[in-house]
Amino acid sequence: MTDEQQPMTEEGLKALLEAAGARVMSRSGRNEHYGSPREFSFEVKAIFANGLGLHLMARQYSYRDPWETSGRVNDLIDVLLLRQGQYSEMPKGLPFFQGTDTEAGVDFERLREIITAVKQLNPKLFLLQELTGDL
Repeated sequence: MTDEQQPMTEEGLKALLEAAGARVMSRSGRNEHYGSPREFSFEVKAIFANGLGLHLMARQYSYRDPWETSGRVNDLIDVLLLRQGQYSEMPKGLPFFQGTDTEAGVDFERLREIITAVKQLNPKLFLLQELTGDL
């Protein structure tokens, strides 16, 4: 096993989310000419069948040698949870988005865990915890 982080690209993250059953859209931030004022390298948004979504934002590219990978990549990204079109925390009892709507510095393996958790989450859990005052 290696200590290297698995690189994440805009296209790779779109494919990962689409394979998980999400509707996905993305856009690049900075381009190769650095003419864009956006503060991110790329972002990907996804909505799952349960109505919950993820906003993935890569802020800084890592450059690799050509034999390692092609193009610009990110080793770590920020992930935000979307519920009803707004950023949200997750219900209590889950390992992500507790007390915050953002998971920062997420690597590929943790991203896969987050995608699985969000995809399988029943949105009624939000309502239940709002009624009980836990959320």
